[in-house]
Amino acid sequence: MSSVRTQTSQSNMASLSSPLRICRGILKEIRAIKGPKYKQSLTYNYVLDQFRKNQITGERYCRAQEEALHASHSYLCLLTSTRQHLALYDMYHGKGQRDTEEMAGIVGLRLPTQPGGKGWEK
Repeated sequence: MSSVRTQTSQSNMASLSSPLRICRGILKEIRAIKGPKYKQSLTYNYVLDQFRKNQITGERYCRAQEEALHASHSYLCLLTSTRQHLALYDMYHGKGQRDTEEMAGIVGLRLPTQPGGKGWEK
């Protein structure tokens, strides 16, 4: 009986911390996009208002709160994926003509060298 009670209390605590974790994640992504003045943005205020509006109450089960949590989790995933995509795009996108050795180094490879010293390798 006590193990069941412990599991349910742990799952309730995990579900209660999940919206806070998602909210912090979204605000972190907004901070990365907007810079140091992110708190003055309309996006920041809107996200905080929505999370305050859909807080969990102990009085009743609210389906809209679950839908809002799912939508916010999807939005966090979108923001994180977009940031990572832009970082990868900046790293691997062509910046003019590159030589073969530089391109191999970008993807973590090394060009083979000719044994015996034919004079063309560095």
